[in-house]
Amino acid sequence: MGLTDQDRQILDFEESWWTRPEAKASGIRNRLGMSPTGYYRRLAELVDIGEALDHAPLVVRRLRRRRLDQRRGRFETTAAPHHPRR
Repeated sequence: MGLTDQDRQILDFEESWWTRPEAKASGIRNRLGMSPTGYYRRLAELVDIGEALDHAPLVVRRLRRRRLDQRRGRFETTAAPHHPRR
């Protein structure tokens, strides 16, 4: 199953949103016609699709790294021993 036009637009937007003068949430609504929640949900799904990596390798790798860092952070904070206060 390949990428849809909207999937490509999402990846392209994620790659360049910071160069635009408007806020990211406004850009998502205005340029893509979707809610920020739907955008981030689909973006999270795209990170695991091989065609997305082919289309926008830098974006997908950055998002994968960020997701891995967040998972590590959650694990490390929950795995740390808790010492009672004295």
